[in-house]
Amino acid sequence: MSHFASLRTLHAHQRIAYPVAVGVVLLVIWQACVSALELPPYLVPSPLLMAGTLITNWQSLGMALLVTLKITVLAFIVATIAGVLISFLFVQSRAIETALFPYAVLLQVTPVVAVAPLIIIWVKDSTLSMVICATLVALFPIIANTTLGLRSIDPDLASFFKLNRATRLQSLIRLRIPSALPYFFGGLRISSGLALIGAVVAEFVAGTGGTGSGLAYQILQAGYQLDIPRMFAALFLISLTGVALFGAMAWLSNRVLKAWHTSEQGQP
Repeated sequence: MSHFASLRTLHAHQRIAYPVAVGVVLLVIWQACVSALELPPYLVPSPLLMAGTLITNWQSLGMALLVTLKITVLAFIVATIAGVLISFLFVQSRAIETALFPYAVLLQVTPVVAVAPLIIIWVKDSTLSMVICATLVALFPIIANTTLGLRSIDPDLASFFKLNRATRLQSLIRLRIPSALPYFFGGLRISSGLALIGAVVAEFVAGTGGTGSGLAYQILQAGYQLDIPRMFAALFLISLTGVALFGAMAWLSNRVLKAWHTSEQGQP
């Protein structure tokens, strides 16, 4: 048992060490190329300059990060709740799913950049309008994955529940929801990143400044001022936030499914 435990611990460390090592190598190559080619900061800043800019401007960038993160989290929560409820509705009847699912697809394929100006005009509160825009971007993966999971049940188990005269609610809670959890968590991993993308796009369209501005406004402002190191620092924070959200959803999936589902068994 100790041997297997040590192997799992080693694997867990490798899952962290390998990506970090690749990132360090890429940063070293980036720094070396900028130094060797003598690229000016207004074209491509070096990682060291970007890090220094991030530290120097942390007060404004940190506040902007909190604003973007708030919009992202709110949109992600709303998309998760709405997506699950819509999925529950879809599995009640094939007719309902056939009639309404194309409109869910329509939300997915419609560019948020096209509808965001209308939403911002219709909704007076800027934060609420950006949350709605980000929710529209993050909603479809929750609907699609959860609906697929609720439909992907073992036929033998379905027959067993039917034989024992289980009610529709009992079948939903005890059969369909456990079967859908791996699909649901897969949708969460996708939607968490899409919520961040939707929040940033909405901030770009809204163009709100001041103390309530997010990272997108910081990028726009840095572009107007040709402060490229600050722009790269804001982009780095957005990327880091996306990775953190994905990692949090992967960790949550592992904690919930590890004890009983094969998709997570054997994972550290």
